[in-house]
Amino acid sequence: MIPTGSGALEGRLAVPEDALGMVVFAHGSGSSRHSERNRYVADALYEAGLGTLLFDLLRDEEQHRRYAFDVPLLTERLTAVTNWLQDRPGPQNEWIGYFGASTGAAAALSAATAPGVEVRAIVCRGGRPDLAVDDLPNVRTPTLLVVGERDEAVLDYNYAAQRLLGGTNRLAVVPGATHLFEEPGALESVAELAGEWFAEYLGAIG
Repeated sequence: MIPTGSGALEGRLAVPEDALGMVVFAHGSGSSRHSERNRYVADALYEAGLGTLLFDLLRDEEQHRRYAFDVPLLTERLTAVTNWLQDRPGPQNEWIGYFGASTGAAAALSAATAPGVEVRAIVCRGGRPDLAVDDLPNVRTPTLLVVGERDEAVLDYNYAAQRLLGGTNRLAVVPGATHLFEEPGALESVAELAGEWFAEYLGAIG
């Protein structure tokens, strides 16, 4: 359980021996720490030497879809979890990255601009960065946006958001992939792209 100002949140913390950094996962609408897609990416990052934290941004509120789009609420909780992690002992907690999916991507980008939060790299998978539009110009954290080629509406949202980002950024399009990256090899591509981005900007791998 992770304490926050609005109550405790359930999470799954995995830290390999001699972990070189931590990646905090912010899931999106209709998802949780049990998301198979996020756990797949988390396992790949763990094998690369990074600790991972998957947690539930919502508690009972997840029964009401509107809360999944309440970016200020999601951001507040992600910020609280990040502060909790930063206060824990361990050198890996000095090197924190975010992996945000769907509406969790907006929370990740907004949280990166919050006072006291030190995040060194962000990866957004099939995200809605446009929902953090007011914070995008203030995001200085290197950000990778990963979108499926056939996820046309979300791809448009990401191109528009990319133009507003204030720091280093890249938009990677996974060929043939739809929103959930269910096609053969699509999720593997996401994991590979995320690993490369964290290796370059989190300063923790390799």
